[in-house]
Amino acid sequence: MAMTAAAAELMDYDQVIDEFDPVMGLEVHVELGTTTKMFCGCPTAFGADPNTQVCPVCIGLPGSLPVVNATAIEYAIRIGLALNCSIRPSSVFARKNYFYPDQPKNYQISQYDEPIAYEGHLDVALSDGTTWRVEIERAHMEEDTGKSLHIGGAGRIHGADHSLLDYNRAGVPLVEIVTKPIVGAGARAPEVARAYVTALRDLLKSLGVSDVRMDQGSLRCDANVSLMRKGASEFGTRTETKNVNSLKSVETAVTFEMRRQAAVLTAGGQIVQETRHYHETDGTTSPGRRKETAEDYRYFPEPDLPPVQPAAEWIEEIRATLPELPWVRRARIQQEWGVSDEVMRDLVNVGAVDLIIATVDAGAAPEAARGWWVSFLAQQANSRGSDLADLPITPEQVAEIIGLVDEGKLTTKLAQQVAVAVLDGEGQPAQIVADRGLEVVRDDSALQKAIDDALAANPDIVEKIRGGKVKAAGKIVGDVMKATRGQADPARVQELVLAACQ
Repeated sequence: MAMTAAAAELMDYDQVIDEFDPVMGLEVHVELGTTTKMFCGCPTAFGADPNTQVCPVCIGLPGSLPVVNATAIEYAIRIGLALNCSIRPSSVFARKNYFYPDQPKNYQISQYDEPIAYEGHLDVALSDGTTWRVEIERAHMEEDTGKSLHIGGAGRIHGADHSLLDYNRAGVPLVEIVTKPIVGAGARAPEVARAYVTALRDLLKSLGVSDVRMDQGSLRCDANVSLMRKGASEFGTRTETKNVNSLKSVETAVTFEMRRQAAVLTAGGQIVQETRHYHETDGTTSPGRRKETAEDYRYFPEPDLPPVQPAAEWIEEIRATLPELPWVRRARIQQEWGVSDEVMRDLVNVGAVDLIIATVDAGAAPEAARGWWVSFLAQQANSRGSDLADLPITPEQVAEIIGLVDEGKLTTKLAQQVAVAVLDGEGQPAQIVADRGLEVVRDDSALQKAIDDALAANPDIVEKIRGGKVKAAGKIVGDVMKATRGQADPARVQELVLAACQ
């Protein structure tokens, strides 16, 4: 019923575009890949038992004092430079005051009016090969909050019986990257949003500052969306859909909010400035809490931390260490692979390029790597409702599977079984092959019984083969492959079948 009601309140997308201009602002939170937290020495490893990676600083006990993580500062500067931002000679931390149990201090150490990086841009490629420039307002440092687990109430605080709190994540270093309003995208607004987060994720990964695992919360997007009627000059009231954690969901959330807001406005209603929750199950959003303004947070300078004043020489040293940017690397790789612009664009659109490159770097041939990612694994991603890059299989594992095929230890079908087992969390490829006994049977004597049985069951086909119709051997080969559970080498089986029929 909830889905039916939500769907009934949506305007047709084409009608939305006819009557309104969308405006977006995207805020992406990046957990930095430091070994310790932003202001203390607690580890940041993902998946530890709840509340085992905490100390007086990150849980805000009286008398504890923060100390800035120097590596986090370096990573923030790397991000700012890669986004074409200016680096502020002197930036300060501030206290962002609010009460919510996931932040035990009742304030979050962040940056407000003097962020470390500001005024940049990122050019992103759209599906048709055109480029859209997203202007960056700021990239500022802050600490992450803890995690709340609400028991009952469908996992939301409203209606929950009680809540559990894990402060392991509290204090993990974050950089929040905030765009300027994105206007003029029209019908392509959801695509621009997805392309931006995709390009940003690729960039951050290439910088080595984060593992950008959206499924683990290392990269999260808050999507601000508003609508203004055609010809209007003032932006409409915005909503902020929080913590969207996949590339596909970014696009879906923006689309849903545009259709929902248009329906509300057309019916004479008003948009409430609020945060909204995104629901992965059906691609809808629902109300969260009324959105605070900057004044509500009562920002003031953090008294326990001095200004961050990176030396100009250090900034230039960091600039000199920036890697080849993903889009520059892709252009070089395209030339090396000798593929057309259209093919390369298709690879980019499905998110396969960097995965293929990493698979080649792990030892696979480029053609085989492309074939696996854009065919079988792309089909798996589609059937599992996942982005290609979010599949639980690494380029190194794909390269290992390809290697087993090249060595003749697996047929393509057996290799696909191994890949599915990896995707299902059964372990590493070699171990799966061993546990399941999947390796190709190369012992001719072990194959001969299956071949003899197949020949005996098909005397008419034997006569055709003896009469020179070699293609007829395919039926015998198929029967042998079935009898051996696909573990025979088809080429060797055919050789033995033809020899037996002479």
